[in-house]
Amino acid sequence: MNVILQEDLENLGFEYEVVSVKPGYARNYLIPNGKAKLATPKNLEELSVIMESRKEQEEAAIAKANEIVSSMEGLEIAIPAKVGEGDKLFGSINNADLTEFLNKNGVNVERKHVQILGKTIKRLGHYHGLVKPHRDVEHEFTFDVIAE
Repeated sequence: MNVILQEDLENLGFEYEVVSVKPGYARNYLIPNGKAKLATPKNLEELSVIMESRKEQEEAAIAKANEIVSSMEGLEIAIPAKVGEGDKLFGSINNADLTEFLNKNGVNVERKHVQILGKTIKRLGHYHGLVKPHRDVEHEFTFDVIAE
């Protein structure tokens, strides 16, 4: 079932984006809570009018997203963590930890825009992440988890 998102939702999409979700999720959660509306022809027509009127705002948002991505260029990301036997971490590293590291190093990004490919990390090593500050701008990067 296709719906039009009315707000940014983590792991689903950005505001005014058309996404496909399971019918029960749309009927029982998204639509009743005002987080989405059905992607009917009338609603899609309204969406195109809204997107046309927001063109300048979208261009500014894309420019800001590109600025975030450019600030990540050349940044060496090494997250220290406490380690036990066999390179296992005490706890785990998640996107909140990665966001905190990026913010301390001058990359102002929100937690909902940062993803660790493979979810949480429980061992030392080399990993991949994704920053998606806008629906049209994304940047894949690598980072290391090192012993503290």
